[in-house]
Amino acid sequence: MPPVGAAPVVPIDIQGFILTRRSRELSSGTEIEYWLATDAGPRKVLLTSQTSVAFVEAKHRASVEAHLAAMPGMELRELGLKTFHQAPVVGVYAKSFRQLGRLARTLRTQDIPLLEADVRPQDRFLMERFITAGVQVEGGRADSSTIVDCKLKPASDYRPSLKVVSLDIETSQHEELYSIALDGTAERVVFMLGEPPPEPGEALDFALVYCTSRRAMLEKLNDWFERNDPDVIIGWSVIQFDLRVLQKCADAHGVQLLLGRERQPIDWRTHPGKQGYLFAAMPGRVVIDGIEALRAASKSFASFSLESVSQELLGEGKAIGDEYDKMAEIERRYQQDKPALAIYNIRDCELVLRIFDRTKLLQFMLERAHTTGLQVDHFGGSIAAFSHHYLPRMHRLGYVAPNVGEIPSKAFPGGYVMDSKPGFYDSVVVLDYKSLYPSIIRTFLVDPVGFVEGANASDPSTLVKGPQGTLFSREKHCLPEIVTTLWRARDEAKRARNESLSQALKLLMNSFAGVLGAADCRFFNPQVVSAITLRGHEMMKLTRTFVEERGYEAIYGDTDSIFIWLKRSHANEEAHAVAAGLVKDINDWWTRTLREEHGLANFLEIEFDTHYKKFFMPTIRGSDVGSKKRYAGLSVDAAGQEEMVYRGLEMARSDWTPLARQFQEGLLSRIFHGDPYKAFVADYARSTLAGQKDDLLIYRKRLRHRLDAYQVNVPPQVRAARTADEYNARANRPLQYQKGGWIRYVMTQMGPEPLETRRSRIDYEHYLSKQLQPIADAILQPMGENFVALTNSQQGLF
Repeated sequence: MPPVGAAPVVPIDIQGFILTRRSRELSSGTEIEYWLATDAGPRKVLLTSQTSVAFVEAKHRASVEAHLAAMPGMELRELGLKTFHQAPVVGVYAKSFRQLGRLARTLRTQDIPLLEADVRPQDRFLMERFITAGVQVEGGRADSSTIVDCKLKPASDYRPSLKVVSLDIETSQHEELYSIALDGTAERVVFMLGEPPPEPGEALDFALVYCTSRRAMLEKLNDWFERNDPDVIIGWSVIQFDLRVLQKCADAHGVQLLLGRERQPIDWRTHPGKQGYLFAAMPGRVVIDGIEALRAASKSFASFSLESVSQELLGEGKAIGDEYDKMAEIERRYQQDKPALAIYNIRDCELVLRIFDRTKLLQFMLERAHTTGLQVDHFGGSIAAFSHHYLPRMHRLGYVAPNVGEIPSKAFPGGYVMDSKPGFYDSVVVLDYKSLYPSIIRTFLVDPVGFVEGANASDPSTLVKGPQGTLFSREKHCLPEIVTTLWRARDEAKRARNESLSQALKLLMNSFAGVLGAADCRFFNPQVVSAITLRGHEMMKLTRTFVEERGYEAIYGDTDSIFIWLKRSHANEEAHAVAAGLVKDINDWWTRTLREEHGLANFLEIEFDTHYKKFFMPTIRGSDVGSKKRYAGLSVDAAGQEEMVYRGLEMARSDWTPLARQFQEGLLSRIFHGDPYKAFVADYARSTLAGQKDDLLIYRKRLRHRLDAYQVNVPPQVRAARTADEYNARANRPLQYQKGGWIRYVMTQMGPEPLETRRSRIDYEHYLSKQLQPIADAILQPMGENFVALTNSQQGLF
C-alpha cells in the first residue's frame, strides 16, 4: 500500500486526446504541459525535469565543451548516430531548451551547426514515442485534474467527444465592442453592452445579459468560459477579428482576458512572415477558424465570407448581407433595438456551427491531428508533419537530421504536362494514377536516408537506380514505410467510411513530395524530389506509348492523368469496358516489368476516372497551340448520369463575369448535345446590348495588396476600389478597400466603377469584345466559325 498522504496512482486505462501542448523553463529543468480531452473530462499532464537535446559533430567536441563551461546544466553524451555526411555526432543535453538556442547562435559564429536544436521539447517528446494525438496515460501522480510525471503511449484509435462553443462579436465600425455571443453549449448567451429595455420584449431562445460596461462584459465572458469549460472555440475569422478585438478591449479597460483553462490568458504571437497575422494559443482549449479549416480540408468557395459560404452550403445566410447596410443596421439595432442585435449576433454563431456540422470540419481537424501529429488548430504544417513522422524513424536508423538551408535552394522538374491536341472529341476516357507520388516513393524506395545510404553503398545489388543517376538503398530507408503505413490506414478508413480520416491521410501522403522540394524543409534535396517527379514523367510517357500501341490516342496528360481518345464514338458501357481493359493491362504490365527487370514490388496503380461522351480541348488564346490545364467535357458515369465539367476555363474561374461564364456554359452545352448554337450566340449578344443581362455584368476581383501599393500598373479593380473609398470618405462611411479585399464593379463608358457609386452608362461593347468574343472564338474556331460572323450576319451588331 502507498504511504499515507501519497498521491494515488493513475489507472492505466486512461486515454486522452491532446488538445494543446507547451513547455516552460523552470529551475529544475523544462516542464512540458499537455491538456487532454478524456472520457472523464479535461486532464492536464505535467512532465517535469525534462531535458532538451541537440546534436553536434564529434570533431567539434572541444569547441563545444569550451562554451559549456559557462552554461551550467548542459552536458555532452556519446551516441551511435551520424550526419548525412557520415560524420559521427555527440548529443548535447540541456536542462533548458533556451540554452540550446543560445548555444546554437554562439556556435554559428564559428560555422559549427548544432543539429535539431529547433525541435521543441513538447514536440520531440511525442514524436520520439510515435504519438500523434491519441495517448494512453500510465502511472504518475494525480492531483485533482492534473496528472504528474506519467508515461504516455500512442492510442491511435481514441476519439474524444468534445465540447464546442461558437463565438462571435458585434462592434461599431471603429471596433468598439457592442455584444458577445456564445452558442453550442447548454448556456446559450449574448452579453450586451447597455441597460435592459424598460419593457420586456418577445421571449428569446437564449439568455440576453445586459452589462453596464465593457469591463463587466469581459468579466462575465471569463466566468462563462470557466463555468462551461469548452474544449474547442470555433468562429469565422475568430482569431484575426473576434479574439483580437476582445483582447484590445480588455487591454483598454484594464481587465484580463482569461479564456484559457484555469483562467489562463491568451498567448498571442505574430506570424513571422505574414504581416498582421496572429496566433492565439490558449492552454487547454483549441481555437479553430472556419475559413482556415475549410481551406485545410481543400474546400473551395468563390468567397470565404460567412454570408457566401452559408448561402452555398446551407441555402441561407446572415440577416444583414450588404457590408454598408450591415454596419448601419448594426448601429441602428444597438441604439434602438438591442434584442434584434443579439439575435443577429447569435445567428452568426449558429451559422458557423451548422457549417462545421455540414462539412464535418471538426471531425476532419481531429483526424488531421491524429494523422499529422500536429496540434488540432495548427493549419498548414506539411513540413512539421513530415518531420514528426520522419525524425524518430531516421534516429532509429542511426542518423540525425540536417539543418534547414544545408543544401542551397535550386529548381527541379515539376509534374509532367503533356502537349495537348486541341479540338472536339467523342468518347474520351481519363485514367489516373492513384496517389502517384506516394506510390512512386513506395515502389522505387525514394527516401532521404536511402539516398545517403545509396551514395555510400559498395554493393550494387542493394540499390535501386533512380532518374539522373540517383541511387537508393533497398534495405535502409524510412519514407516508404511511412507511406505504406498511411496508405493502409487510408484503405481501412475507406472501408470504415471514415471520410474525414481518409481525406486527412490522402492530403498528408500527397504533401511528402512537395515537402522534399521545399527549401525551408530540413530534408530539402533537389535530387531526391527529382527522383520522384522525373519518375512520374517516365511513367506518363510509357503509359502514353502503351495506350497508342493499342490503337488509341493520348490527347492530353497532366501529372498523374492521361486523356485517351477512343477514335470513335462509343456507347457509355462500351467506353467503360475499354477503360477497364486498359487499366488491367497497364497495371499487369507494371507488376510484371518491375518484378522481372528491377526486382521491385509494384505499388503503382492506374484507375479509371471519367468517360467524357463529348470533350473539348481549346487552344492557347490567339494561337493554334493546344492549351494546358484547360478543358471541358460532358461526362457520363456508369449509371448514364451526365454532368458538364469545366477545368481552368472561364466557366470555372471567379474573375470572369457571370455573363461570360453563363455564355460559355450555354454554348458548350448546346454543341455537346448537338443542339443549334448559332442563334444562341447572336441572341445572347443582342440581349446583352439591349441591357437584358445587366445583372450578369459584375466583375468580382480580389485586391491582393493594399491600395497604396499599386503605383505603376493600376488594374481596373484597383481603380474601382479607389473610387469606392473616395465616395466612402465623402459620405463618412468606413473605408472598405485600403487593406485589400474583394471589389465588385462594372465597366462603364467612363471606365471601371464600383457598384455602390456607379453613375455612367454601361460599356456594352467592352463586354462583347472582352468577355463574349474570346470565349466564343476559342470554341467556334475548330468548327470554322467565329463570333463576329455569327453576330454580324443576323443583327449587324458591329
